[in-house]
Amino acid sequence: MKEEQKLSKECIGQLLAIRDTMELLSGKWKIQIIGTLLRGGTMRFMELKRSLNGIAPKKLSNDLQELELNKLITRKVKETKPITVEYSLTEHGKTLDNLIGEIIYWGQNHRTEIIRK
Repeated sequence: MKEEQKLSKECIGQLLAIRDTMELLSGKWKIQIIGTLLRGGTMRFMELKRSLNGIAPKKLSNDLQELELNKLITRKVKETKPITVEYSLTEHGKTLDNLIGEIIYWGQNHRTEIIRK
């Protein structure tokens, strides 16, 4: 009978970090929202909606709220008529730039690999 393999505390901590990250960034839109704000800078709600072709307004609103709750984006209400709301990445949110860049790089290479076969 095989000995049961035990994970080290470090490995368990790493797996927990993966789980936390995936729970926060899971779904079709959150990484795209972050990537859009990374590449496009501060944007209003409708600008984001247009940039994220196919996202429902309610889904965008919910994901923006969750990203704000997790301190990845800020929501700034401007006292204009009508009221303008702008979204931008926090300094903490900007730390995802390398991860988003790697996702872009991998996705482009993957697309090339799949098309080639």
